[in-house]
Amino acid sequence: SKYIKYVVMLWHDFKTATCETNPISCRLWVEPQLPGLSMNGDFIIGGIFSIHNYMILEQSNYSTQPLQLQCSGKELQFARAMQFAIYEINNRTDLLPGISLGYDIHDSCAGVPMAVKVAFALANGVETVFNVSESCSKSGSSAVTALVGESGSTPTMSMARILGLFGIPQVSHFATCACLSDKRQYPAFFRTIPSDHYQAAALAKLVKYFGWTWIGAVRSDSDYGNNGMASFLKAAQEEGICVEYSEAYYRTQPRSKLERVANVIRRSTARVIVAFLAAGDMRILLEELVRNPPPPLQWIGSETWISHPEFLRFNMSLKSPWFTEFWERSFSCSLKKQTGSSVGARECDGSEDIRALQNPYTDTSQLRITNMVYKATYAIAHAIHGAICNDTQCDRTIKLSPLQILEQLKKVNFTMKNGFQVSFDSRGDPVAVYELINWQFKKDGALDFMTVGQYDSSKPRGQEFSMSRAISWMGGQTKVPVSVCSESCPPGTRKAVQKGKPICCYDCIPCADGEISNATDSLDCEHCPPEFWSNERRFSCLPKPVEFLSWEDPLSIILTAFSVFGAFVALSVAVVFYKHRTSPIVRANNSELSFLLLFALALCFLCSLTFIGEPSGWSCMLRHTAFGITFVLCISCVLGKTIVVLMAFRATLPGSNVMKWFGPPEQRLSVLVFTLIQVLICILWLTISPPFPFKNFKHYKERIILECRLGSAIGFWAVLGYIGLLAVLCFVLAFLARKLPDNFNEAKFITFSMLIFCAVWITFIPAYFSSPGKFTVAVEIFAILASSFGLIICIFAPKCFIIVFRPDQNTKKHLMGKVQSKSL
Repeated sequence: SKYIKYVVMLWHDFKTATCETNPISCRLWVEPQLPGLSMNGDFIIGGIFSIHNYMILEQSNYSTQPLQLQCSGKELQFARAMQFAIYEINNRTDLLPGISLGYDIHDSCAGVPMAVKVAFALANGVETVFNVSESCSKSGSSAVTALVGESGSTPTMSMARILGLFGIPQVSHFATCACLSDKRQYPAFFRTIPSDHYQAAALAKLVKYFGWTWIGAVRSDSDYGNNGMASFLKAAQEEGICVEYSEAYYRTQPRSKLERVANVIRRSTARVIVAFLAAGDMRILLEELVRNPPPPLQWIGSETWISHPEFLRFNMSLKSPWFTEFWERSFSCSLKKQTGSSVGARECDGSEDIRALQNPYTDTSQLRITNMVYKATYAIAHAIHGAICNDTQCDRTIKLSPLQILEQLKKVNFTMKNGFQVSFDSRGDPVAVYELINWQFKKDGALDFMTVGQYDSSKPRGQEFSMSRAISWMGGQTKVPVSVCSESCPPGTRKAVQKGKPICCYDCIPCADGEISNATDSLDCEHCPPEFWSNERRFSCLPKPVEFLSWEDPLSIILTAFSVFGAFVALSVAVVFYKHRTSPIVRANNSELSFLLLFALALCFLCSLTFIGEPSGWSCMLRHTAFGITFVLCISCVLGKTIVVLMAFRATLPGSNVMKWFGPPEQRLSVLVFTLIQVLICILWLTISPPFPFKNFKHYKERIILECRLGSAIGFWAVLGYIGLLAVLCFVLAFLARKLPDNFNEAKFITFSMLIFCAVWITFIPAYFSSPGKFTVAVEIFAILASSFGLIICIFAPKCFIIVFRPDQNTKKHLMGKVQSKSL
């Protein structure tokens, strides 16, 4: 198997380091792997690139020595970039003056076995025999000071583990696996391309930036793909992005696996796919999808394939078999000697012009990754400069060890002439800056890679992206495509995750009354402040309407009309009584108390108006105290009249002299005393805890009830209870005097009035506590008006009727019962 070959190969190369058994010479068991490109110099820099894409593996029978590993396919641009950089450095006077750099560039064939083999070749050199007289001391030094490469993460990891043992610095231009940042496993590894840790975070933020929350994910089933996708999925979860599927594929796997991955993509509902794929895997997957195209998809690619050309892009010479192979395949001709790629082809005649070649080789507009090789080569040159040079000159005689270069690479920090900054952090990684590449069609219909923006991880969160030009989306759209499991929840709703599905699949639930969400895709609804309520669409809090019995309210207008009418009736009765003040019926019913009672009733009618309008501190105190005092004044007058009736009857008995004890002065005093008691209660109430305006949020959720709170409930019930006590006392006395033998006995009417009064206020109590909002005040006003009308009708209506319509009954004889009265 290839693993046994790999162990045998390691053993062959390690034989050079175990040569103590032969103090004369050490000999390699197999021929060394020669570089494809090389140049001598004072210091040699190694290069390992995936010049070819795959190896040709022969089945070994383990009875003969295995053949050398062979490669097929091609990629030269990175090697040529390294060559160019070294030529440029050798011609400079400010960097390594007087020092020439050389190179040994090998082909890894993008495979682990070849990558490890050439790594040993660079470490040991290519000499087959070491003639030494001091054991094998030469094996302790490296054939190269440092090396650039490899392209793939998996081969790079195998190389870095080996090279790290000897402290040989390795600077990769394209190996992005985040695992390579682990200095415990890869102590001598550096790279000029950012780690997939940063790329994964950048891709997740890019997906979030365009509002995609439902995506698909495909990856190469390799260290690069698996580690990169794991980092991306973690970053995507932190950004609230859901992944519908995550599939892996590698180009050497059976076709059935490829078809299964393609079918998953075709059946998916996600319209955006993030692909952590090697270029070869991506090409094969796209070819499979073309066989039965899925709906339009927006592909988000990693750096390995998003700008990968089909061929290389550098002018070539014919000094290497690699260039010969390229030339023959490009022009379909043979360079004299028949090669495997040109059998049966015409002979190249020299008319071939590479400048007329229209392929990616000659297109130098896309040199992003090539520039990473350029930077890696310069980083090593700067490290060598730091080790052997002072301010003015360099010492070529210094014997450099890889560890010296390793320490200098950690300190490298310079700016290249193209403006790129080169430095490494403690993990050997550069600052993560990415170009955003968009595939766009040119006017001639050719596809081109356009830079549309940049991502800089060093900038503050939310400012990492800067867009420079418009993006061409799938299908030529100009608008950002939508890829979500569920449509966004509009303001006024909240997201509720669907059971058994990812968090990006949800239902939009309207916010409850009094709650809002003023942003799209809100997770929760917020409660409005106490004085606010949600609008109809539940995205804004509006001030709650304040409810009170206003003057404009129809109910207020009706109650006001009855109040004014009642006061007018009281005034009219007073006018009638005053006009007939000398008549027997007026004089017989204590005209002074009658006028005082009418005045009190007018005040009772009018005090109901203090309950209408917006409650304030003064109005709250006035309405309750005015009501309490005027009603006590009214009941005190009625009580006085009742006592007068009883006393008058007693005065008619022989030998009785009780009227002198309750004459007009005593009647006035009694009214005054009864009223002052209520005044005193009200003063105490207002002093200790007066009524005050209060916003009631509990009775109604959607509006505010502006009402007068009682302050001290004891004060309120003391005022009301005192009125009730006087009313009951008056009712009892009037009831006892109802059958006195006068033709017009006022006690009967007082009894009816007090009965109505008590019934109204007993009914008022439950109605008061059960009425909502402004109707509570309306019930109180109604009770005041009803009891006032009950008093004025029962006490004064019969008298006014006789005065106005039956003047013949307004005589002393009739009142004394000497004339038979007719039924009223």
